[in-house]
Amino acid sequence: MTTIQKLLCCLAAVGWPMLVSAQLGTRFPSERRVIQDPTTGVELVFLTSKSGTGDSKIYQTHNQWTADGKWVVFRSDRVPGEALAVNETTGDIVQVTEGGYTGMLCVARRSMKLYHMRVAKNAAGERTGMQVIEVDLERLFADSEAGRMQDKQHYERICGVIPADMCREGDMALDGSETFVYFRLDKEYARRMPIAEPIADNFGPRKMGAGPSGIGKLDLATGRVESVVAVHFKVGHIQGNPWHPGEVIFCWETGGKAPQRTWVVNADGTDLRPVYRETEYDWVTHEAVIGADEVAIAILGHRSLMPKKRVPGSDPGWGPSGTKEHPTGIAVVNLRTRELTLEGQVDGDSFWHVAGSQDGHWVAGDDFARELWLIDRHTKERILLTAGHKTTARDHVHPTFKPDGTAIEIQSAMLSEDGRSMNICIVRLPEELLARYRNN
Repeated sequence: MTTIQKLLCCLAAVGWPMLVSAQLGTRFPSERRVIQDPTTGVELVFLTSKSGTGDSKIYQTHNQWTADGKWVVFRSDRVPGEALAVNETTGDIVQVTEGGYTGMLCVARRSMKLYHMRVAKNAAGERTGMQVIEVDLERLFADSEAGRMQDKQHYERICGVIPADMCREGDMALDGSETFVYFRLDKEYARRMPIAEPIADNFGPRKMGAGPSGIGKLDLATGRVESVVAVHFKVGHIQGNPWHPGEVIFCWETGGKAPQRTWVVNADGTDLRPVYRETEYDWVTHEAVIGADEVAIAILGHRSLMPKKRVPGSDPGWGPSGTKEHPTGIAVVNLRTRELTLEGQVDGDSFWHVAGSQDGHWVAGDDFARELWLIDRHTKERILLTAGHKTTARDHVHPTFKPDGTAIEIQSAMLSEDGRSMNICIVRLPEELLARYRNN
């Protein structure tokens, strides 16, 4: 037996799949652990629990669960460059991409499909554009469980290719119709399009946000590619409204406070406008579509009025925003009436990333201490769900509600040995809270 064969036998003996193949459908043993939060007693279901595996959830603006509600798609270094899915009930982990992906993972709500981008190259290895890939998850999961996996072309479809001069970054979103995807236009391409405002320079200490940029779309059936809109700033965090096809929400990305953070436009490029028209005192961030007519935002109150106290974002180059001299907290903006409602703020800290249940009963947010809070939108009661997720973690908690409103997915370093690596965790809403509005 060769040295390599011995190594592979050892890996198999300890339950590790053959990572050298990085094949679609590769299965990993369950790591599922259920514990109670030591502070609140709330049930935490860690769908991954090993340390140092490089797990992270899809960004909070996007859907996390497959259409059948059984699987959570996530990013991981178990197979470098590939995405995985974990079954919420069994804990089974399955590889769902092969050949790599770039940028955002888009999990469909209406079908068992996953969409992602992959860099397209010619025979000489030169970049020719971005492929948009569709993965048939239903067939993939069935064949993986039965042990009859075929080559990846049986599960993947190339929907189209975005030309290299049009798109170089993988920020992608699925339209509510699930018939096309949105993507970020390259700066030089956007420069050739009509733009109403003067091109913006970089903003803030991180020297980001300069324009122009824009949004394009690709038809998933025909592969047709076209531009939607060009704007005077750097576009970030594109979202399609899942309940209102043809509506796009996005942001001005500066790495911190933006002059005007949140924006909305129609898929045909019409009615471009701010979601919430902010003042210089509003530090708005981490917008998320939470219902057909609603977007949740965080208006930060994280900056201390005491000059000797340093907090993230305390550099004076961000301007006068981010203190609690003015209203702050989780806010919900109605896209039709344009009214804003403040739902609540934490004491002595600030909400950072926000989410909401599509039934309209709850909003949730993490704070700078990595705690996760729930707010009853009817009573404004603020409830601590879970704490102890370590401020040393590689990333923030980034909450996202499950579509049925019964749970929230986060990423957490609570179990990590190094205090930095993260795992995928489901926070179950306590039964007494769910019972409040079960018949509404």
